[in-house]
Amino acid sequence: MWTTDDAVRRAVLHRLDMLDRAAGQADPTTLLPLARTELRRLADGWRRLLTTHLADPDGRCEACQRGRRWPCQVWRAAHEQLIGEGLPHRARSGPLRHPSRLVANPADRAG
Repeated sequence: MWTTDDAVRRAVLHRLDMLDRAAGQADPTTLLPLARTELRRLADGWRRLLTTHLADPDGRCEACQRGRRWPCQVWRAAHEQLIGEGLPHRARSGPLRHPSRLVANPADRAG
């Protein structure tokens, strides 16, 4: 039986897979409008996520458990993905990591 968490996880991973396929296979007339829409959505999503992970007056992340020092893991991941030292995007043959490995279903680990 699927839970709401499963449905959300599957929907997000499906969307990421669709975007990967479009980036590799879509023709320019389809890809350009999709890219414009998705780049705006990506930037807005990062901004919303990062605003929840601001430093408090003690230099700790307000959103992370156990009040991790800022910059927290979310800000470090944003820096790595948006600015990072990795390979230029065009030199990559695919995503840096497969999204299903990043967002593992806790039920998959039980066994």
